[in-house]
Amino acid sequence: MNIFKEYFLDVITKKFFQFRGRAPRREFWYFMLFSLIFSVLFGVLGEKLGLFYMIPMQMPSMSETGEMTHIMQNIPINLLQTGFGLALFFPSLAITIRRLHDIGKSGWWYLIILIPLIGILVLFAFFVMASQEGENKYGEHPKN
Repeated sequence: MNIFKEYFLDVITKKFFQFRGRAPRREFWYFMLFSLIFSVLFGVLGEKLGLFYMIPMQMPSMSETGEMTHIMQNIPINLLQTGFGLALFFPSLAITIRRLHDIGKSGWWYLIILIPLIGILVLFAFFVMASQEGENKYGEHPKN
């Protein structure tokens, strides 16, 4: 329970908009783990309760004669899971930027995610790197 409070509840309450400073690997990865667990739980709960919003979309389709046509199809959006994701947008962004600061990188490095596949791999490599020892330009080394 202490890990949950320290690495999830404190991040979403006390560090909601805290983009300055540093976040050690442990804080970052525990926050991501608890976020994933809750996202799955809200997804299952939304599924069981039937809390969906249907978005009609035109989808391309091939007819029997080989012509390209469009059919209307409803795409279900789980409202509980989407609401949880939106609620965690700023805390997730903040902890990600603080994690980049912890290894001595600017928060602007997060924009590398816009490069398909390569961006995700580079960020993952950054997230598993060890913290910079001592003080860097983003603050003191976290004591965790």
